[in-house]
Amino acid sequence: QQALNYTVFDCKWVPRSARLLCLGSAARGTGLVQLYELRGARLELLREIEKPKPIKCGTFGATSLQQRYLATGDFDGNLNIWNLEAPEIPVYSVKGHKEIINSIDGVGGLGIGEGAPEIVTGSRDGTVKVWDPRQKDTPVANMEPVQGESKRDCWTVAFGNAYNQEERVVCAGYDNGDIKLFDLKTMSLRWETNIKNGVCSVEFDRKDINMNKLVATSLEGKFHVFDMRTQHPTKGFASVSEKAQKSTIWQVRHLPQNRDVFMTSGGSGSLHLWKYEYPAQRSKKDSEGAEMGVAGSVSLLQNVTLSTQPISSLDWSPDKKGLCVCGAFDQTVRVLIVTKLNKI
Repeated sequence: QQALNYTVFDCKWVPRSARLLCLGSAARGTGLVQLYELRGARLELLREIEKPKPIKCGTFGATSLQQRYLATGDFDGNLNIWNLEAPEIPVYSVKGHKEIINSIDGVGGLGIGEGAPEIVTGSRDGTVKVWDPRQKDTPVANMEPVQGESKRDCWTVAFGNAYNQEERVVCAGYDNGDIKLFDLKTMSLRWETNIKNGVCSVEFDRKDINMNKLVATSLEGKFHVFDMRTQHPTKGFASVSEKAQKSTIWQVRHLPQNRDVFMTSGGSGSLHLWKYEYPAQRSKKDSEGAEMGVAGSVSLLQNVTLSTQPISSLDWSPDKKGLCVCGAFDQTVRVLIVTKLNKI
């Protein structure tokens, strides 16, 4: 573990390397990006980059493995893309939102998903926008409240269903418990539900396949796993929910090498490792003959308490199975290795 002298909001592994990034806010209100390298049992600081505004979130998902550009969202609503080799001026910059960008996700790069290299941002201003870095200034899609509808703080966004050139969805979670699934192919709202509590994190088990499972975590310690294979005309998707702990579940991240294993990070400073078990049959017919999904079950594999403060960010290494990094409000970043994952 490495103590930091600033508030860390996001941690990310740099693909195809033993390096990781910490993104956050310095005491004087500026933004920080720190690049660390894992050397044996310690982290060595390679580079520190300071920016005018605190940085809330980042992703590598929309760039190629050759480029490995980092896209970030900041407290001022700016979306920037950085070349970490020459980070003085962003390679792409847009004032994306009126308020803080809470969440960001990328797809179409790193071999994740087919189609255009796109970035989605969700903001306190209530809007969810999709950006193509090849198109300056304007989003390729903008999901905002309809006129007269009150705007909700969007806390989390995630891409999914990007298994060919045409298909792609964005899932967004809001502070009032709303979960909305936007279909980018038809530019329409495909599904919505409410889990009665603020949605802190959503993630598909894989971005680059037919929608399979979606996990949503909430403010009061519950998470929900939706089976996304079968959508019933009125009931939507089947789901199973689990009360993991008493406090907020800040993040969920699926193991890159096994989509049925995922980790949640909690407000009590703990990490929980879960496995999803599929039911004997994933769908059945209702009384009218319409297909409806059948939810499976989740089991706890392991848990550990690392901090007295919430663990707010979490990332698995895409290259080394079981290697993960997490950042907590105690201004510490921790690197962990989870063993025996091949036996699950």
